[in-house]
Amino acid sequence: MDLLRDILDKQLVDRDGVKMGKVDGIVAELRPDGPPSVVAIEVGAIVMARRLGTRPRQWVTWLASRLGGDRHSRPHRVPWGAVRHIYVDVQLDAAVSDTAIFDWQDWLRDKIVSKIPGA
Repeated sequence: MDLLRDILDKQLVDRDGVKMGKVDGIVAELRPDGPPSVVAIEVGAIVMARRLGTRPRQWVTWLASRLGGDRHSRPHRVPWGAVRHIYVDVQLDAAVSDTAIFDWQDWLRDKIVSKIPGA
């Protein structure tokens, strides 16, 4: 399996069919007695900013921790063991409600969008 081709930038779907975003990063663990082992996939703006370089990563990390606290100062990681199938989408055996991935979206919906007349 070619991890970069088959997993990176694919849509993540939780066990209930809810789209969770795209796979932004892959976390591998180096082992002294064998090939590297994939331990998690990463999702979120911090990982995307890290792809662009040090300065964007630092800025997005600072902004996320300032607005969301410690919980949002690191990329969201989904354990590799939660991956159920890899097809067009990466299907997980986990629920998005068990993660902090939608915290920003939920906050915007509750605090801003719900206040707009007709929204």
